[in-house]
Amino acid sequence: MSGIYIHIPFCKQACHYCDFHFSTSMKKKDEMVLALAKEITVRKNEFENETVETIYFGGGTPSVLSNDEINFLISEVYKNYKVAENPEITLEANPDDLSAERIFELSKSPINRLSIGIQSFYEDDLKMMNRAHNSAEAKKCLEETTKYFDNISLDLIYGIPGMSDEMWRQNIQTALDFGIPHISSYALTVEPKTALSKLIQTGKIAEPQDEVASNHFMILVEMLQKNGFIHYELSNFGKENYFSKNNSAYWLGKKYIGIGPSAHSYDGEKRGWNIANNSLYIKSIQNDELPIETETLTISDRYNEYIMTGLRTIWGVSLERIEKEFGLEYLDYLKKQSQKFLSDDLLSIENNILKPTPKGKFLTDGIASDLFYLNLEE
Repeated sequence: MSGIYIHIPFCKQACHYCDFHFSTSMKKKDEMVLALAKEITVRKNEFENETVETIYFGGGTPSVLSNDEINFLISEVYKNYKVAENPEITLEANPDDLSAERIFELSKSPINRLSIGIQSFYEDDLKMMNRAHNSAEAKKCLEETTKYFDNISLDLIYGIPGMSDEMWRQNIQTALDFGIPHISSYALTVEPKTALSKLIQTGKIAEPQDEVASNHFMILVEMLQKNGFIHYELSNFGKENYFSKNNSAYWLGKKYIGIGPSAHSYDGEKRGWNIANNSLYIKSIQNDELPIETETLTISDRYNEYIMTGLRTIWGVSLERIEKEFGLEYLDYLKKQSQKFLSDDLLSIENNILKPTPKGKFLTDGIASDLFYLNLEE
């Protein structure tokens, strides 16, 4: 199983918290679509023996593309790759791009999964984050999409300054009331050089508090599990049969090709990333050059990635796999490093699988970094 990720590097406006690669100028959109199509074609031999099971339009805001542009890029994948009979084809979209007419058109296209960037149903939160939609648009859009799409995911952000536990519960409840089968939810984080970081520095917005975020996370886990969701990855919750196949492939270490500026690729041994500059990306592709840098992962790199992704998912870290793939030295090291977390009831071992306990879940990333294998290999 492998996947193709297509990065659409355009947004109508910049959200204050975002540090992804995008441009708010659409001037080069036509050239970009042709460059993406060409990269899809040029890289087909990387997947000679692979079947593509997922196609994912991420960004940026992929819904700024027209349906014809989206369908054109999907057809280029079909033309050049072996595609599974029923692939998961996801489009990330913002509510302001999803008019009733657009949703109906999309339902007639090969897109069969929508990932909608709601973030919050509260007006003040949306303004603070500089989202392009308002609360009424968010609800209207879900009302329409649920008529035509069954496989829908939405994003919600917690730990927003000024958001009470009750407001956060209401945000989750609103999503549940629409019968959405998948929710991705993240803490508001302050990335350097973002507008949010500047607003906090100048005292215009309060700094997010870890304690509030931790509390919101507990509420999220409790409410969604009560409503039949499976907490299958630290930030992702899905009903049975509604896990994101695209994201699950990343976490399970499957191969994927990243198309477009700043997109990442992975083939099991090497990781690659495209240049994060629209003009240079287009120019390179037009000159028949792939604007990609790659690194070959060491055993330690691969071990560390497995620890990080394994601990974040319900599949955990298999001690048997550690021994088989990385050797006894790594297994002994992991057992030694995890001892204090096992004693503190933050990790547990069941059926030879290492996993965070409910108490340890919110601290997963910090725990994982303490289990990393460092400086032990040149």
